[in-house]
Amino acid sequence: MAITSPQVHIARTQICEIGRRMYAKGFIASNDGNISIKIDNRRLLITPAGVSKGFLEPDDIIMCDMSGEVIAGTSKPSSEIKLHLEVYRKRDDVGAVVHAHPPYATGFAVARIPLTICILPEVVISIGSIPLASYATPSTDELAEVVSPHLEKNNAILLANHGTLTIGEDVFEAYYVLERIEHLAKVSLIARQLGGARPLGEEELKKLAEVSGGTVEVGEIEKRCSNCGVCGKPVNNKLGSQDTKVGDNQGERNGLKVDNSVISSIVDDVVKKIAEG
Repeated sequence: MAITSPQVHIARTQICEIGRRMYAKGFIASNDGNISIKIDNRRLLITPAGVSKGFLEPDDIIMCDMSGEVIAGTSKPSSEIKLHLEVYRKRDDVGAVVHAHPPYATGFAVARIPLTICILPEVVISIGSIPLASYATPSTDELAEVVSPHLEKNNAILLANHGTLTIGEDVFEAYYVLERIEHLAKVSLIARQLGGARPLGEEELKKLAEVSGGTVEVGEIEKRCSNCGVCGKPVNNKLGSQDTKVGDNQGERNGLKVDNSVISSIVDDVVKKIAEG
C-alpha cells in the first residue's frame, strides 16, 4: 500500500474523526491522548506529538514503520508510540490503539482500583474485566513493559495514575471500548456512593451467557473476571472491597450497619429536589 493511497487517506480521516469525538466527549484535554491505526505488518499511522486531537487534519497524521521511525510526515510522532508498538507486537489481531484520559476511568486508575467486577451485562459480554497496569513513567519503555502482560486477554486496560488503553480490530471498535469503560466507571462510582455495587451472581452470568447466543461461555467469564468472587475465586480486598459486597436490604459495610431503604429514601428526596429546581 502506497504512502498516499486511498486506503491510507481513509485511515488518516478516521483518526481525525476519533480525535474529535474524544475531545468533544472530554476523554482528553489540551494535547493529551494518542491514536494509531496499523496499515499493514510494516507500517502504522499515529497522531503527532503536541497537537490537540480535537483539531487534527489528515495531513497531520504521521506514518511510521514498526520500529517507530518516521516514513511520512513533518511532525514528531506521539511520545507514546512505544506503547502502541508493543500492542501491535503482542496482538496480530489488533488494527488500532487508543490512549486517553477519560475522567471517571482515570479516577479509578488514580485510585489504583481495576474495573473487574461483573456489574453491567453489556461490559461482561463485550469486554470482560478491565485490569490495572502498574504505574510507569509516560512515554518510556517501562510503560510498554508494565502493559504488555495484560495485552493477551484484554482489550481495555487502566494505566495507574495515567489513563486508559483500548484496542480493537479497527479504530472505531477501539473508541467504542473507550466509551463503554468510561460509562462503566461512571456507573461504578455512582454505585459506590449509594453503598456499593452488587455484582451479578454465577446463575445470572450463566443466563447471560445463554441469551448472548453462546458468544460468552461461563468459563470465559470466570477467566476474565477473576476478582469479584462470584465465580468462586478469592476476592482481593485491596481492589475496593465495597464493590464486592452482596447482601440483603439490611447489611453491613466497612463495619457499619447500612439500611438500603434509608439510602433509597435519601436518593429519592435528592432527585425530587433537583426536579423541582
